[in-house]
Amino acid sequence: MDPLVAEAATPLLHSTSSDTSSDADENTPAPSYTFDLKQIGFRCDFLSKSPSGYCPYRQLAVLSGHIGSVSCLALCGEFILSASQGKDIIVWQQPDLRVFTRFGHGEGSVKAVVTVGSKVFTAHQDGKIRVWKVSRRSENNFRLVNTLPTAKDYLGKFMKQRNYVQTRRHHKILWIEHADTISCLAVHNGLIYSGSWDKTLKIWRVSDLKCLESIKAHDDAINGIVICNGIVYSASADGKIKAWGRKKQEQEETHCLLGILEGHKDESMNCVVVSGDGKWVYGGISDGFLMGWEKTGESVSCWKVTWERRAHKMAVLCVCLMGEFLCSGSADKSIGIWRREAFGRLCKVGVINGHDGPIKCLQVAPNGVGEGFLLYSGSLDRSLRVWWVSKASAMGVGALVAEDSKKAIVSY
Repeated sequence: MDPLVAEAATPLLHSTSSDTSSDADENTPAPSYTFDLKQIGFRCDFLSKSPSGYCPYRQLAVLSGHIGSVSCLALCGEFILSASQGKDIIVWQQPDLRVFTRFGHGEGSVKAVVTVGSKVFTAHQDGKIRVWKVSRRSENNFRLVNTLPTAKDYLGKFMKQRNYVQTRRHHKILWIEHADTISCLAVHNGLIYSGSWDKTLKIWRVSDLKCLESIKAHDDAINGIVICNGIVYSASADGKIKAWGRKKQEQEETHCLLGILEGHKDESMNCVVVSGDGKWVYGGISDGFLMGWEKTGESVSCWKVTWERRAHKMAVLCVCLMGEFLCSGSADKSIGIWRREAFGRLCKVGVINGHDGPIKCLQVAPNGVGEGFLLYSGSLDRSLRVWWVSKASAMGVGALVAEDSKKAIVSY
């Protein structure tokens, strides 16, 4: 299993058994359970039947409660973390999808969230990464324990002039600082990668939270990062996806450019995703197109375009993968479901409608449920929605679109 996948699946909070009493503190977390579709409080026979016949997807829940549009999602064991531009982070517990806790109020608009063990890392519009520690013994289950760059990192560098970089006229900052919004985070092999609108990619060590490296990666804002087989892919508003690898230089390992995947001229590359074997790379573009590249030959430095298609009427904002299925979220308020076929080409097998605003983020559960998988979507309509997507219908009937599941089964 890829280390990134393994880290993302690490439970934040481990289940504990405790006696329940009527005078228990309302802040005491309830025991948690492994998610199982059959455990949800409704019958599952609707999964294969609908008024129009076989349904390729079904909306299971609408979760509301954010004070701003939902900007990012993270799955961690039995918990779903959703963050918003309203500066709040909500932890939802499965299977009943209730609010487990909230944190992060007033810490700046949240743009990305990742989990590592019992820690949560959040990226913010103010250019900071905040580190939250989980503690079940505390009244506040998630407490702020550090901010990146750390004070120790500042103290070790601020005295030397060579540690400063110029961001604009008459203004310099330390190279360990982001000068603009941090838009994305990724975790791999004990490192955290942060991409920013300041066009830089920074690498942080999880163990001591030290900034190890800063790369002037793109000519415009970085919108997304994904890591596969040790290669870091960054998507940018300059219309490119760049691939980065680690190399030994003297006594340190640094990152070097392996290749550039060109998108459409003057169009922003908003998101990127890579197949599990690292062979196929897909990017979502602001003109509504999806593009696919194949890594050719033994060399990691060669990618060629194998497929592109207008996927949505408006910009593609996010993508995620589940095996041979790719899901794309768009500013047109829809989610496209695609199946990967020969030569990396994508065949559209469904469209999910239901959100009242652009789809800003998507996550898919790592384990299948029945003959399908669970898909989570966050939108500018301030809601998080949970969907069950059928693999069988996509394989059998092709581009079938079900419009009869607008109504939510569970709402909060």
